[in-house]
Amino acid sequence: MPGPAFLRPVTILDRLLGRRLASSEDQQERVSAFAGVAVFGLDGLGSAAYGPEAALTVLIPLGLAGLGFSLPILGLIVVLLAIVYFSYRQTIAAYPTGAGSYTVAKENLGEHAGLLAAVALMIDYALNTAVGISSGVNALISALPVLQPYALWICLLVLALLTYINLRGVRESARVFLPPTALFVLCLGAVVVTGVVKIVLAGGHPQAVSPPPPAPEPQEQANWWLLLRAFAAGCTAMTGVEAVSNGIQAFKEPVIDTARRCLTLIVAILAFLLLGVAFVLPFYHVVATDPGKPGYQSLLSLVTAAIWGRGFLYYVTIASILAVLSLSANTSFADFPRLCQRLAHDGFLPYAFGLRGRRLVFTQGICVLAVVTSALLIIFNGVTDRLIPLFAVGAFATFTLSQAGMVRHGLKGEKRSHVSAFVNGLGACATGGALLVIVVAKFIEGAWLVVIVLPCLYAVMLAIKKHSARIAREIERAPHISLQPSEPPIAVVFVDSWDCVAQKALQAAYTLTPEVEVLHVEREDNEGELSKDWRQVARQSIGEAKLPPPKLVLLKSPYRRVVGLIVEHVWQLERDNPGRLIAVVVPELVDRWYISFLNNQRAAILKTLLLFNGHPRVLIISVPWYLERRTRARRAVRETSWETFPARLDR
Repeated sequence: MPGPAFLRPVTILDRLLGRRLASSEDQQERVSAFAGVAVFGLDGLGSAAYGPEAALTVLIPLGLAGLGFSLPILGLIVVLLAIVYFSYRQTIAAYPTGAGSYTVAKENLGEHAGLLAAVALMIDYALNTAVGISSGVNALISALPVLQPYALWICLLVLALLTYINLRGVRESARVFLPPTALFVLCLGAVVVTGVVKIVLAGGHPQAVSPPPPAPEPQEQANWWLLLRAFAAGCTAMTGVEAVSNGIQAFKEPVIDTARRCLTLIVAILAFLLLGVAFVLPFYHVVATDPGKPGYQSLLSLVTAAIWGRGFLYYVTIASILAVLSLSANTSFADFPRLCQRLAHDGFLPYAFGLRGRRLVFTQGICVLAVVTSALLIIFNGVTDRLIPLFAVGAFATFTLSQAGMVRHGLKGEKRSHVSAFVNGLGACATGGALLVIVVAKFIEGAWLVVIVLPCLYAVMLAIKKHSARIAREIERAPHISLQPSEPPIAVVFVDSWDCVAQKALQAAYTLTPEVEVLHVEREDNEGELSKDWRQVARQSIGEAKLPPPKLVLLKSPYRRVVGLIVEHVWQLERDNPGRLIAVVVPELVDRWYISFLNNQRAAILKTLLLFNGHPRVLIISVPWYLERRTRARRAVRETSWETFPARLDR
């Protein structure tokens, strides 16, 4: 026999998202180091695709000569990556509770520095999601150019899929993302190794199986400003390194060792891919093409075609790149909600962000990230190159604050480590310098937006914190409980017409107090109707029940106002009865949610006005009448006599 109607949505959610998990099942949802690569490392690994391309796109004006700078630029980025890696290894051990950069900065540099790191990290995660998805779709378009007009729609479809998978839980997402991650590493690693072998066998002059497009003619000469811009763009290859330190509590015990192994795997694979791609590019004369223009092909597509040709292996590789780039946004889905949870715990975000949903994930954070990402994709039309200038600012601000915090951490306490402080200080200077270069080089290309958004978001979250503190002061626990007896309240029942709904509301009022006032607003379309019903039906029923007769108040409304007159009458009643509570009983119809807008919304408007006008002695009591059970309810009303209803409160 099917259950009640209100249980059906739970069944649908069980089928869509899986059964509800108990809090005690948290340990079973944690992941190993290898599975953690799929959950927290896809951002870092995916940046091997768009990081080198972003750098070489800046060098397009140099023509073929720009390839000579690919290995030095990416080599410098890998050195910086190694410094950041050692810093985050220490962070994992020092702060195993997670929320890495935010926690480190807050504990060592103060609350304001911690909040600044958190805001930068949130911007980083939101942009990472958009960049990863759009990069994956660009890889697909490189293989199938006919799909270019539908790029934005494909981006939004991938985003919806990622949101759905993450709502099913961490372990579920690891199972889904591990196979494409392994395929990506194997395919791209094989491309690099095959390319190097061919270079060696050909004496440094390999023949491209599928020749890349000819390099454009040089339009300018290399200069320091151009190279700094290329370095700033290529630094996006470092994003995602902090993800493991932010989600430590998602790993299996021992969490520190497991998280460190996962971080090592991610950084080692990323460094190998970056250096490998940078090494083979000049030998095959592969230059970047301008994104967003006809004929565009991603850098990895051109490299793979040059080494393997456009056969079966090429399409398998492109498919793996598409999958990992699109799924690299999962890193943000894993970490952004956890960061929001920490911020909510500290009062910088609403309390709801700290609650775990049915699958032990922070549902609010996942949904907010999905909405923000969809807005970014729509605004920038899904073009990766337009998002990358914004992307690196938040990431490197986070790196810098985290390592600066670890410097102070290494110099305090009994276990001081000057070596660790030196490494972190070197990393803070390096990433801080890189941040300055990125902001200057990419300012006019869109980085100005992050520079504006970051302090605005910081101010909003600081205001939320102050609001939370104010609420805590106002409702703090009293030193002792004082519950003095008081007079029963005056109940005001708004009645539009005498019917089953009004009768139920009147019954509810008499359970509160014997002093009841029935309030009716007379308009031109209902003048005299209630008075007639009241004399013929209501007064007799109340008398038979031996209840004290309520006071009938009729308000004239020559201008057809209803809610405003009721509110004014309630305020006047409160002023005339100092020290007493006024209980406003509001009868309202409750229909199925998808057609509720068809009913009169007067009750909702009345409750809203009463709530937000701040009269502390006014209580609001909603008495619902459920239309979906109207037949059964009417039968129950007919069978219930006033004599069986409690006549008076015990006094």
